[in-house]
Amino acid sequence: MIDQSKDPLRYAAEVVGRDPFATFLGIEVEEVRDHYARVSLMIREEYCNAEARSHGAVLFALADQALAVAAHSRNFKSFSIEVKINYFQATRCGDKVIAEAVPVDVRKRISLWNVELRTDSGEKVAVAQGLAYHFV
Repeated sequence: MIDQSKDPLRYAAEVVGRDPFATFLGIEVEEVRDHYARVSLMIREEYCNAEARSHGAVLFALADQALAVAAHSRNFKSFSIEVKINYFQATRCGDKVIAEAVPVDVRKRISLWNVELRTDSGEKVAVAQGLAYHFV
């Protein structure tokens, strides 16, 4: 197991970024820096609703995963305690969606994050804001 205290960026990318649910969905970690993460997901048919558009739950999961990876990039063990998302447009099977998480404010026990979801062509899909709790 990677020691988070010795290599928080690698821990964020390889341990948090490859958690069982993210791996099941096919979420890929593209980049991790101090207080930053970019993850992506190819929308598959099984992620879509009856109207052949991506289900909101899969986009929410992508945003939450970006937040989790970013929150762990500074040697914080953390979990989301609140996430709000606004959807602007649908995605469809075959679309690649990229989520980027950046901090709004980072404190000792909590941090607030903005997460933008865009297609790989740059179209804004959704914006999420999440609050993470840090623990030892």
